[in-house]
Amino acid sequence: MPTKIEKDAVSGRDTTGHEWDGIKELNTPLPKWWIYTFYATIVFALVWVVLYPALPIRGATGVTGWTARGAIVDEMVERANQQAPMLNALRGATPQQIVADADLRNFALAGGRVAFANNCAGCHGAGGQGAPGGFPSLADDDWIWGGKLDQIRDTIRHGVRNTEDEAARATMMPRFLADGLLKPAQVNDVAEHVLGLSGRATDPAAAGRGAALFAENCASCHGERGLGNREMGAPNLADQVWLYGGDKAAVVHSIAYARAGVMPSWSTRLDPAVVNMLAVYVHALGGGEAE
Repeated sequence: MPTKIEKDAVSGRDTTGHEWDGIKELNTPLPKWWIYTFYATIVFALVWVVLYPALPIRGATGVTGWTARGAIVDEMVERANQQAPMLNALRGATPQQIVADADLRNFALAGGRVAFANNCAGCHGAGGQGAPGGFPSLADDDWIWGGKLDQIRDTIRHGVRNTEDEAARATMMPRFLADGLLKPAQVNDVAEHVLGLSGRATDPAAAGRGAALFAENCASCHGERGLGNREMGAPNLADQVWLYGGDKAAVVHSIAYARAGVMPSWSTRLDPAVVNMLAVYVHALGGGEAE
C-alpha cells in the first residue's frame, strides 16, 4: 500500500506519511550544507586512516610513518642536545663554582626544582619542609650531616644507612632499652634530661639522675650539652627541632629503640649534573650554610 503523503495544514509542508496517535511526521530534510559537511568528515576520516596511525595495532599504521611516541622521542633528543653544553659544565663543576656563575646557578636552580619534585618531595615535602616520621626539613638551618654545599651534595650522592653505597652516612644509635644497656627507669631519666636541655623537663629529680646517665652513654656522640655532632650524624638535642617528635613519649621511644631512617644513594639513580643541581637547589631553600 503506497504511503499517503499529505500537506500539513499549518506549515504547508509535505508529510512523510507516518502517523502515530494522530500525530503526523513532517518531511523536513537536513540542510544540504550539513549533509555535505557530514560527507566531508567521512572523507577526512578515510584520508586520516591512510596517512596516520588510527588502527589498534602497535606501531605506525599510516603511510607517513608518524607516531606520537616517535615524535616525543625526537623532541627529547633535540632538547637533550640543546641542554648538553650546560649539563657538561655542571658535571665538571663543583657546587661552589656553580653558585659563583650566574648562568650555571640559574640553570641549576631551575633543573634542581624539577629534580626535587620528581625525586625528593615525596619524603621531604614540595617545599623541603620535611614530614613527621624521620623526614628532615631542608628549609631550616638545623642540619644533621651539615648544610654546606659539599656536605649536602655528599648526602644526596651517597644517602643515609642504605646497603647500596659503601660511602653512605651510616652511624647508628644504640637501642638502649632493647639491647639491655639501660633499664626502663633509666631511659625515663635520660628522657627527662634530654627534655631539660631545651627547658622542658617535667621531673627535675629524674632529669638530675638522667644527666649522669647522659654523660656516660650519650655525650660521646651528642656532646656534653647535647648540641650534636655532625661528623657522626648526631642531632642537636638542645633546640626545638625534632626529627621523630619532641614529646616525652617520642623521646623515650628514640632512646629505648633508636631510629634508623634510610635515604637512598642517588649517585646510582641520577646523573652527576642532576646531583649538583639538587645540591644547589636544596642549599637555596633557606637553610644552606655559608662556605
